[in-house]
Amino acid sequence: MDPDLTPISPKDTFRFSCSPDVPCFNACCRDLNQFLTPYDILRLKNHLGLSSWEFLEQYTSQHTGPESGLPIVTLRPKDNHDLMCPFVSPGGCTVYKNRPSSCRTYPLVRALSRSRKTGEITEQFMVLREPHCLGFKKGKPQTVQQWIDKQDIAAYNEINDQLMQIISLKNRLMPGHLDLKSRCLFYTALYDLDNFRTQIKKNGLLDDSHIDSTTIDKAMEDDVALLKLGMKWIRQVLFDR
Repeated sequence: MDPDLTPISPKDTFRFSCSPDVPCFNACCRDLNQFLTPYDILRLKNHLGLSSWEFLEQYTSQHTGPESGLPIVTLRPKDNHDLMCPFVSPGGCTVYKNRPSSCRTYPLVRALSRSRKTGEITEQFMVLREPHCLGFKKGKPQTVQQWIDKQDIAAYNEINDQLMQIISLKNRLMPGHLDLKSRCLFYTALYDLDNFRTQIKKNGLLDDSHIDSTTIDKAMEDDVALLKLGMKWIRQVLFDR
């Protein structure tokens, strides 16, 4: 049976709960094909007390997007048998407080569309009902907005949306694969944040940019500010935007 995607508005309600009381608990953490956004990696590496380089080396694989040509990072499964998430335990997720955005959004699917005339971005939601998931038989009815608030999704969406804008720019202005240097810059500025910070401090990576010193100084002390700086810099250096 194929998954069912049902459109839902932010004010509509759905019923869902995931806990050890649900018979399929942890089933969605198998057969892993987990894409990680830059903000996912920021939260996870800080949760684990690792540098970005250490986290990427230990827990991820890098690919090239077949359509965007941009670097893509996926979570490496614990083993090759059932492709289990490396952070799942019999008691549940060991990084739950800082779990990736797709995990905390589930069972919702969020999509964005941009008007070609006005540039206005429209947010759309769907409920994903997969045959194995029994969570829809548990929990109290709640609206989409209540779910977003409860799962602390807004902070993830804010930064993930900036990433989607960069991908949209890339597809529009530079279709196809990036050259090796551009791919490395993109990967470093967005995924390998601690290396990006080192490159700024020691090698003057941003010396020729038009980014003000106050923004740079803040980014040297704060990872979220650094990621936002990296996105701003990538728009400048790759797309002159």
